[in-house]
Amino acid sequence: MADGLAGALAIGVAAATPAAAQEKPGSLGLGIFTFTSGPAAAYGMPGKNAADLIIEEINAKGGIEGVPVRATYVDEAQGAQGVIAEYRRLAADAQNQVMVAALSSANCLALAPLAEQLEVPTVGWNCDTHQLLIDGKRKYVFRPNGNTVPEFIAYAIYLLDRKPDVKTVAIINPDYAFGHDAAKIFTAALKALKPDVEIVAELYPKLGSPNYQTEISRLATARPDVVFSNLWGADLENFVRQAAPRGIFTSSQVILALGETVLQRVPLPDGVIVGVLGDGWWMSPDAKANPETAKFAERYKARFGEYPVFPSIKMANTLIYVKAAYKAAMQKNGGKWPTRAELADAMKGSKVATLTGTAQTRADNDGLVDQIVGVTVKTSGQQFPVIGDMVRYKGESLMPQAGQDPFAWISTLKPEFAKSLPKPGSYK
Repeated sequence: MADGLAGALAIGVAAATPAAAQEKPGSLGLGIFTFTSGPAAAYGMPGKNAADLIIEEINAKGGIEGVPVRATYVDEAQGAQGVIAEYRRLAADAQNQVMVAALSSANCLALAPLAEQLEVPTVGWNCDTHQLLIDGKRKYVFRPNGNTVPEFIAYAIYLLDRKPDVKTVAIINPDYAFGHDAAKIFTAALKALKPDVEIVAELYPKLGSPNYQTEISRLATARPDVVFSNLWGADLENFVRQAAPRGIFTSSQVILALGETVLQRVPLPDGVIVGVLGDGWWMSPDAKANPETAKFAERYKARFGEYPVFPSIKMANTLIYVKAAYKAAMQKNGGKWPTRAELADAMKGSKVATLTGTAQTRADNDGLVDQIVGVTVKTSGQQFPVIGDMVRYKGESLMPQAGQDPFAWISTLKPEFAKSLPKPGSYK
C-alpha cells in the first residue's frame, strides 16, 4: 500500500552490522498459510483474496523497498503434518524470508517452535489463541492482530452495558481450542463483572457440523437471556439459517462474535451483537476516514463480488505490517537488504499504521489492537445489515501485562473497570 498507509515507527530496533547485510534479492518470497479448501475456506479465502490485492498493489508500486513480492499459498486444510512439511520446505529457500502463518490457532502453535528453531520471522495473520506467546520467549513469532483475551472480554463488557440485568447465558461454540478458550474467557469476564450470572448451557458441536437442530432445541428449552457464540465460516452460516426460523434471535439477545463475516450472506435481524475480533471493520469511522481503506474495499468488491470481511482486513493489515518492518530494518542498516534476524528485530516493539487503526507490538511480540463491537442495524446505504451503536476499546485496556496469567488478571476485574471504558454508541 502507499507509504503513508504502511509507515512504521519501529521502536527498539537492534542496529545491524555491515557484515549482516545482504544484497537485494530478485524477489521476496512470502509463505502465506490459510484455508483455501474445506469448510474453513469460508474464512480463509477472504484472507487469500486480500493478500492477492495487497501484493498486487505493492508490486505495482515497485515492491517492498524495490523488491517484487511473490506469494506461495499453503492450504491449511491438509492438516498439521502437511502444514509443518510445507513450512520446512519454504523456509529452506532463503528468498522466502517471512512466513505469514497461520489462520488456525492449532497450526500456529505447531509452527511456533519450528519458527524459533529455523529462525524464520513468522507473523500470525489470525492465530487468536492467547497461548501462542504467553511464555514471552519467542524471538521470531509475532502476532500484530491481538488475541482471544481482549477479543472476548470486549463482548462481556459490551453485553453488560446494553443488558445490565442479564441473568442467564447459554454458549454454543465449536468443539476445539478456539471455542473452548473463548467460552472460558467470556464466562470468566462475566463472572468477574457480574457474579450472579448463570451459565445455563454450554454446547460444543463438532467443527464442520451441517445440522444444529439438536443444539437449537436445547437453546429454545433453556430460554436464556443471552446466547453467545463464536461459530464461524460455514458453521455460523448454517447455525443462523437454522436458528432464525425457530425464534432464537427473538427470545434471546444473541452475540455472534464473528458475525460480521456473514452480514453480506445471511439475513440477520437488528440488534445482534457482532464484532470483528480486533479493529478490522472496513466501515468504521477510522477506516472511512482513510482513503486507502476505501479504495481497498471498492477494489475488493469489484474483484470478488462482496466487500471485505474482517479476515480480509486482518490479512491486509498483516502484510502492511511486514512491509513496514522491511522499511524500518533498512533504515537502521543503511539501506541494505535485511537478514531474517534483522527483520525480526524490526518487528519487535513496532508501531504500524494499518487500514483500520494501529498495530503495536509489545515486548512479548503480541499485538495491541483496538476492539470494535456493535449491533446489527439496517441502513439505506447498504442492502445488508451493518454494525451500529459501535464502541472502540483501546487494545491495551483489555490486555493483561506481558507475562501475567490472563485468567488471574480477568478475575481481578471489577464493575468499576467496565465503567471506566467507552460506552456503546460512543464510536462515531
